[in-house]
Amino acid sequence: MKNKKSLFLTQAAMIAALYVVLTELSNIFGLASFAVQIRFSEALTILPFFTPAAIPGLFAGCIISNLLVSANIFDIIFGSLATLLGALFTYLIGKFSKGKKTAAWFAPISPILANTLIVPFVLKYAYGLEPLWLFFITVFAGEFISCGILGLPLLFIVKKYAKNIFYNT
Repeated sequence: MKNKKSLFLTQAAMIAALYVVLTELSNIFGLASFAVQIRFSEALTILPFFTPAAIPGLFAGCIISNLLVSANIFDIIFGSLATLLGALFTYLIGKFSKGKKTAAWFAPISPILANTLIVPFVLKYAYGLEPLWLFFITVFAGEFISCGILGLPLLFIVKKYAKNIFYNT
């Protein structure tokens, strides 16, 4: 039992660290914050499809990343909660669709929706940016690129090796 907990925590920590590194890489290119966000780290939001360890890993990674790239406490809290909600629903998609070949295509939908429905309000109320309707479009576009265009190929690559990568979770 101890081994399983250690493995879970190790995987969560590795995912968190990878999320932070990839967000910092996005930040170097000016893509990690504000109205248009294309965080390379958001591609990792497909990982809960394979392992529940990705849920706390993504959440912790997002909190740390938001602390590093944004000064606003509401962005740190609600942006991270959006990632947490997306991760939880991605996990549920993976858990309840075992063996269904088409299920993988649905994995990026929950993080895209969670961020699209939450982050525009953060931009408006935390940063005073306007117009709100525009941020639904820009956040959706950024998440679609990050989770859909970058995340789906990652999902299919990881899917081939998931039993070896996420052994015993």
